[in-house]
This record gives sequence, C-alpha cells and structure tokens, in this order.
Amino acid sequence: MDVYTYTAPRDSPTSINDGGDLEHSTAVVMANLADNPDVGEYDGILVACFSVHPLVGRLSSHFRGRIVVTGILEASILTSLSLLSPYPAVDAESQAWGIVTTGKFWEDHLLDGVRLFLGQAPSSSSSKFAGVFSTGLDAGDFHGDIPAEVIRAKLEEAARKLLTSAPIGCVVLGCAGMAGLDDIIRAAAIQEYGEKRGGRVCVVDGVKAGVLLLGQTLRAKRMFQK
Repeated sequence: MDVYTYTAPRDSPTSINDGGDLEHSTAVVMANLADNPDVGEYDGILVACFSVHPLVGRLSSHFRGRIVVTGILEASILTSLSLLSPYPAVDAESQAWGIVTTGKFWEDHLLDGVRLFLGQAPSSSSSKFAGVFSTGLDAGDFHGDIPAEVIRAKLEEAARKLLTSAPIGCVVLGCAGMAGLDDIIRAAAIQEYGEKRGGRVCVVDGVKAGVLLLGQTLRAKRMFQK
C-alpha cells in the first residue's frame, strides 16, 4: 500500500486547540481540495488530527463511499477495542483503554466523541473506556520550544492518572504531535504495573492505527461488497 501525505495550506491553524480551530481548518482544507481534482483518485483518506474533526464527515459525505475516510480518533477507538480482551473477566489486567491528550478542552471533546462514535448516550459510561487525561500542553508544544524534560514530566503525570484509574491494557496517544513519545507512556506503565504487566500495555499511535485501518477496510470492501 502506497501512502501519500497532504499538508493543509498556510492559512489553516498552526495548532488545533479548540472548536474554532476545527471549523477553520475544515473550511480551508475543503476549499483547497476543491481545487485539486486528483484527490478523487485515491482509495482512502486519513484525517490526522486527534479530534471529532468535521473533515471526516464532510469528506465521507462528499465522496459518498467511493473513498474510505476515517480519522485517527476513530481508528484509535477501533484499534484499542481490538487489542483488549473481549471478555474482561478472562484478563483482569487489561480491562480498559484510555486517552492521554493535550489541553483541557480535549477532555470533554474526546469523551463526547468516543460516546458518539460508539453510539452511547451522552451521560453513559463504559467499563472498557477509562476516560481522557490531559497534559495541559498544546499540540505544537511537543515539537516546539518547551523543554523535553517538561514534556516528559507532564506526559508521565497524565499517563499515571490514566493507569491508576482502572486496569489499563491500552493507552492511546491523543494527539498526532505525540508521535514518537511511546517510550514515555511505556515507562510509566512499567513503573505503575511492573516490568511484566507494564510491558504488555499497548501504546496506540493514531496515525499508524489509521493507516492500518484504511488498508483493512479497503480489503474488506473488496471482499464483501458486490
């Protein structure tokens, strides 16, 4: 499978930190793609922003099923559920998954997004989803001027809160800017759970999960569609 990248134009937000940034980036990208007739030649599109991004729905509606579209939030949810034991009583060490993300805004946004994607009522809870824990940083901070030791400390703190909230089997990196920071989460898991159990905790990178899911979905469509 060949993967091609697309970067939003200069007038899109440099970092998506709230609902206004989500809407602005959607408008800019949709206008830009409208001027690019080649986009319809691709088999799938991955929206690499960890959010309930309007682009996922807009692109899905625009291409009407001709192109497989998903976001890294949606891909991470499905991947995490597939990595957990289907019957928690069989594996008490890995009953739940959760998200470590950036700023406070994302806690409610992602919590509501998970419920929406899974078809749950707004106030409902799931024994398999432990919640969303934020670092207090913005997406750009992970590759900006913030000292590495500060980023590590804040990410470790958020990870520990998640890991102590429930028996966690899967931790999702709730920001594309966290790519490459898996080792911080894994170290926190080993510190909390011990070498053996902590080493089994899965750390999900949404971009990798999205690419894998697109490939799987394309193969499934070819097999099951007429």
